[in-house]
This record gives sequence, C-alpha cells and structure tokens, in this order.
Amino acid sequence: MAQREAIVPESRHALYENHRYSAAIRSGDLLFVSGQVGSRADGSPEPVFEKQVQLAFENLMTVLKTAGCTLDDVVDVTTFHTDPANQFETIMAVRDKVIGGPPYPNWTAVGVTWLAGFDFEIKVVARIPEAA
Repeated sequence: MAQREAIVPESRHALYENHRYSAAIRSGDLLFVSGQVGSRADGSPEPVFEKQVQLAFENLMTVLKTAGCTLDDVVDVTTFHTDPANQFETIMAVRDKVIGGPPYPNWTAVGVTWLAGFDFEIKVVARIPEAA
C-alpha cells in the first residue's frame, strides 16, 4: 500500500503552520494539493481580487513544482468562490492565461460564504510523472 508523503515547498507560507496542514500529499502516483489561496508570505490575503487569484495560481504552481509536476499534470480542479457571479469573469481571465488551451482538466466551481479571509481558493489532484 502506498504511504502518504507530505510535499513542503521551500518557500512555504505561514498558513501551513498557522492552520497545521500540508501543502500537498503524494500517495502513489497521485498528488493531492490542499486549497491554495492568494496569500502573501506572512499568510495575509492579497487585497486586490485579480492579484489574489493570480497569487493563488502561483502558490499552486510552486507546490506542483516541488512535487515534480506542472499544470499539465493536473487532472482535477476544484475552485471555491465567495461571490461567483461577480468574480467569475476575473477568475476565467487569470485561469485562461495560466492554464491555456485544451485539453482542460476536470473543473468544479463551488460558491461558498467563507474562506478564512480569502475570496478564492483552488485545489487540485495531479498525476505525478514517472521521473519525479
């Protein structure tokens, strides 16, 4: 049976310690990335929404890189939004710049009322390449 292995980016932000969770867990050839938010190094939210979304994707890419993955390895995405109707256009613009064109990963978008002070969160499952 595969053992879980914590993935810890070198530039880990304060939220991992403050809320006691791993950035990601590797289990076999799968990587389960915890929800990434637009947090600064000290764990505080980026106040400008578009920059918060961009920073969440940057934090995600840092975790993926630490595990030997890229966005091309992502097979499933879940995003959480505090105001989906008003945020969706901004999120899609950032997402399109970062993820690019097809084939797209699975994606589920969920409207929520609370994200610990943030307005956007993204979590993913990726398949780890054999070389990693």
